[in-house]
Amino acid sequence: MSKLKLKPSDWKDYIGKEIGISDWYEVTQEEITEYGKLIGDMQWIHTDPYRAKKESPYGTTIAHGNWLISIVVPKLLFPLYRPINTGMIINYGWNKIRFPAPAPVGKRIRSNMKVTDVREIGNDAYDVEYEMTINVEGESKPCCVASKITRYYPS
Repeated sequence: MSKLKLKPSDWKDYIGKEIGISDWYEVTQEEITEYGKLIGDMQWIHTDPYRAKKESPYGTTIAHGNWLISIVVPKLLFPLYRPINTGMIINYGWNKIRFPAPAPVGKRIRSNMKVTDVREIGNDAYDVEYEMTINVEGESKPCCVASKITRYYPS
């Protein structure tokens, strides 16, 4: 997949358009356990494969919802485009986040990103709102649906 090359003002041309579907990204136990250690959430549903196999309704460990949110930009969004003439990018926030289904360890996920709104905030800086859906390979229900706002400043 070729990456889009976008400067901050280009985003307004993408309102209502999908910017792409990311490549598949595997949810690994090692990454989920490391994330759990980092944030202090070692709940067995995420970090104990043996117990999860016996006691979890999913039969395996699952990713933390916040882990999904934390990998959106570096693993699922940035592979779709390359910022040009951009001095700084910040996470402005989230409007709505839902986790309708689990992201089981050992499965692959990918994201579909659509630009829903672009607002110029002055000095050629823009707030870009994305509608994001993260799907699990082979599953009909997404594991995450969210509205994300990113602020782009020119260089």
